[in-house]
Amino acid sequence: MTLGGNTAGPGGFTHLDERGRPRMVDVGAKEATRRTAVAEGRLITEPATVALLQEGGGPKGDALAVARVAGIQGAKHTADLIPLCHPLPLDRVVVVGEGDRAVRGVGGRARASATARTGVEMEALSAVSAALLTAYDMLKSLDRGMRIEGIQLLRKEGGRSGTWIRADQD
Repeated sequence: MTLGGNTAGPGGFTHLDERGRPRMVDVGAKEATRRTAVAEGRLITEPATVALLQEGGGPKGDALAVARVAGIQGAKHTADLIPLCHPLPLDRVVVVGEGDRAVRGVGGRARASATARTGVEMEALSAVSAALLTAYDMLKSLDRGMRIEGIQLLRKEGGRSGTWIRADQD
């Protein structure tokens, strides 16, 4: 039985071994560098719900405050949720969310940073997802028709590939 190295598997996929089986990529030889990532998403809801959020209210309390804490927890537990993610020693996670009448809902954004051997994109995406799911849970009695959309990576910095910025961003 061979345990295989870090060579790409079939089709050049890094998370598959030479026989096509899932595996965690070995990042041990990579240099630890400062890495950051920013992600965003939206929870679309009724205008009355947005107004309530902007006042800090909701049937279960301050949905945005709880969503921010849930986003931080989401980032910290990314490796528990996504099987082939490396657990990372996060240096900082910032989650912001606010009721936004222009998007008719909640705009959420997260920034994750770490000094590590692999990126923090999944942590930023997990933070936004957990925050928006929590806001949904706290507001569902007001609007069962809410939807989460537009979760995407906006920017990543650090590592071999350097800085990447989504093309449609300023």
